[in-house]
Amino acid sequence: MQQDEVAARVRQVIDAAGVSAREFARRIVIDPSKLSRSLNGTRRFTAAELARIADIGGVDVGLLIGAADAAGPAGGTTAGAASAVSPARSPSAPRPASPSPEGGRPLQIVRETVRLIAERGFHAVRVADIAAACHTSTAAIHYHFPGRDELLEAAVRWCMDEDTRRRADATAGTRHAGDELRLLIELQTPRTEQQRRQWCVWLDLWAEAARSTTVGRLHREYYRQWRGTVAEVIRRGVEQGVFRPVDVDGAALALTALIDGLASQVLAAEPGSPGTGAQSMHDTLTAHVDACLTATGPGPGPGR
Repeated sequence: MQQDEVAARVRQVIDAAGVSAREFARRIVIDPSKLSRSLNGTRRFTAAELARIADIGGVDVGLLIGAADAAGPAGGTTAGAASAVSPARSPSAPRPASPSPEGGRPLQIVRETVRLIAERGFHAVRVADIAAACHTSTAAIHYHFPGRDELLEAAVRWCMDEDTRRRADATAGTRHAGDELRLLIELQTPRTEQQRRQWCVWLDLWAEAARSTTVGRLHREYYRQWRGTVAEVIRRGVEQGVFRPVDVDGAALALTALIDGLASQVLAAEPGSPGTGAQSMHDTLTAHVDACLTATGPGPGPGR
């Protein structure tokens, strides 16, 4: 297949979806930089990536590679047939009707993987368990995510994207830096079942990050973004007079480290143990902000 022709067809799918390339990368659960390099012709799409693109875009994967009508003996396509099909053929033609989970099969697989990791831990989750949770076959799982490492990477990236999206939604329109920092703290406090499940996944992935180069890279990327978000809020708070002049990066590092440590204790503690619940964590974090960041003199009030 011609790499530039495949990239052109993928661009048509993205245009038809009506979203940015970054958003489409989030939906197919790959690094946006990988998608960008593949669209620019400096990197080849993998077969699994094309399968996910086809699934999310609602097209047949054969149309993406220009070989919808040329199947080999095992159901694959031949390179000669791929080059013989005109690249002008539209990739937006619908697939034959078939039941599709909300968001497409790849996102369903990733969401169920994350749920099972939270319940059992990554190394206790088998591909067969994920297939059963998705009401599909292990072959369908491997079609979208050929290896366990790729599935773990997709699960980590999905968690990162979801966490970033929740923070952006919760703080949209908040101008007062003190209010915004307290909203971020509230989001990180494991009160609800969803928040506890999210933290269980993060704790399991932290352990994996120490052993996996790929997960470690994603872990560093996420924390760079997360600490950058906290640092920016603190910086604005200093400018607003809400927070005292501080070493912004150092303050962000201290606060995020405190959040991680306290959340680990909350999840590890027996329910109802004194001083280790979600409210105690929240109180400790707000006390830290008041003691180390909040300006002592009069400053602008909320919303000013």
